[in-house]
Amino acid sequence: MSVDIVMPKMGESIMEGTILKWHKQPGDKVQVDETILEISTDKVDTEVPSPDSGILSEVLFKEGDVVEVGKVIATLETNGQNKSAPEKSDENISKEKTEVIQEAPVKDTPAEKPKPDTIEKKETAEVSTSTHSNGEGKFYSPLVLNIAQKEGISLSELEKITGTGVGSRVSKKDILGYLNEKKSNPVEEVKVQETKHIPVKEESQIAKPDAAKKPIQIPQQKIDYNEEGLSVMEFDNVRQKMAEHMIFSKNVSPHVQAIAECDLTNVDKVRMSMKDSFEQKEGFKLTYMPFICEAVINSLKDFPLVNSVIDDSSVPYKAITRNSINLGIAVAMDNGGLIVPVIHNSDGMNLIGIARSLNDLAKRARIKKLTLNEIQGGTFSITNFGVFGNDIGIPIINQPQVAILGLGAIKKRPVVVETEEGDFIMPRKTMYITLSFDHRLVDGALGGKFTMRIAQYLENYKL
Repeated sequence: MSVDIVMPKMGESIMEGTILKWHKQPGDKVQVDETILEISTDKVDTEVPSPDSGILSEVLFKEGDVVEVGKVIATLETNGQNKSAPEKSDENISKEKTEVIQEAPVKDTPAEKPKPDTIEKKETAEVSTSTHSNGEGKFYSPLVLNIAQKEGISLSELEKITGTGVGSRVSKKDILGYLNEKKSNPVEEVKVQETKHIPVKEESQIAKPDAAKKPIQIPQQKIDYNEEGLSVMEFDNVRQKMAEHMIFSKNVSPHVQAIAECDLTNVDKVRMSMKDSFEQKEGFKLTYMPFICEAVINSLKDFPLVNSVIDDSSVPYKAITRNSINLGIAVAMDNGGLIVPVIHNSDGMNLIGIARSLNDLAKRARIKKLTLNEIQGGTFSITNFGVFGNDIGIPIINQPQVAILGLGAIKKRPVVVETEEGDFIMPRKTMYITLSFDHRLVDGALGGKFTMRIAQYLENYKL
C-alpha cells in the first residue's frame, strides 16, 4: 500500500517549507518514526519522521526546493514492495515531478468548455475555489490562487501571466511581479475596470465577509515605483503573516490597557545575592525575567479567568480556562522576525526551572530549532520591549488568548518611600508593566486587579 508523505504544517503562519536534506533515497528501507528528511521554515527547522515502516519508493522534490504545506513530497510503500528498484537520477526525479504537476489537473478538466458568454461570470468564482487548474491543463498552486483571490485577479487575467516555474506554471514570484507592474501603471488598470461596466448596486449585493473572522481590508495606496530614491522591501512570509495576525487581532478584540509601576528593588537584591552561584551551577546568567514570570504565574492562579481563551466560532461565545498555565514568551529573532515559544505547565515549575526553560527556548528559537509543540498552545503571553530601552509600550493580544503583558525597561527612578520616620525620595529600580486585555471577557476591574497583583508580588518578593 502506498502512503503519501506531505510537507507538514509547522504553525498557523507557516505556508511553505524548504527541504534541507533527504536522509533516505528511493529504494531505502525505512522504519516507523525514522527520520526521512529535514525541512526548514522561517521559524523552525525540524526532522520529518516516517509515518510507517516500508520502502521509500518515490521522492518528488530535491534538496533546496520550497514546497507548500500539505503538498505530497514523497511516497512510501508499506507492503515492502519497491516500485522504483532502479536508482533515479536527479534529472529523472525532476522530470517525474514535472509530469505529476502537469497531469494532476486532468481529473478536474470538464468535458465541455464553457460558452464564451458565461466565462466572464464564472471566472472570479473559479479563482476562489480549491481547483488548481483552469480546465485547459494549466496548473495553479493554492498559494497563487489565494493571492489572486485577495488581489481581485480573475482567471482570464491570471492566464495572461507568463509562468517561470516548472512546466511554465505561474509561481508566487510571477504573480507578485505582475501585481507590482500593475500597481505602477494605475491608468491602465482604470481602463480595464471601466470596460466591465459593473453597476454600483451590484457591489452592495456581494456577500460581505464576517467582520469578526476576516482582517479589515485596508485601501491600497497607489505608489509610483518609478519615483527616484525609493527603496522597496517585499515582506517575507513571517512578516506578512505577522501583519495579518495583528490586524486580525485588533479587528476581533476590543483592546483595553492597564499600566502599573513595579518596584523591583527586592527582586534585584535577591537576584544579586544568588547570581554568582547560579551562573556557576547553571552555566548562564540569572536575569529578571524568571522572577517576573513567577509573579505572573502566581497572579494567573489568583485570577484564572485571565488564563482563558475565547471560542468565538458560535454565539454565545465560550471562555475556555485551562487548569495548566502555558506561558508564551516573545523572542526577537536574528532575521528581524518574532516568535513566541511556550513554556508548557509553567505553573508546576520553581524559579530555577523557569529560568532553565527560558534560556533553552530562547537559544533554540534564535537558531530555528524549536519543535511544533513548543510554539503552540499558549494561554498567556509576555513581551519584553524594555530590552530595547522602551519605558512603556502597548502590546497587541496574541489570539485567541485574552491578555498579554508588556514589560518596560528596568531603570533607577526617584520614588517616594513611606517610613515610620517620614517620607523620603529614594532611588529605586522600577519598571512599567502594561496589560492589554480583551474587554469581551476581561473587564476593567479584573484587568486592573490582575495588573496590580503582579506588581504586588514583585514589590514584596522574598526567596
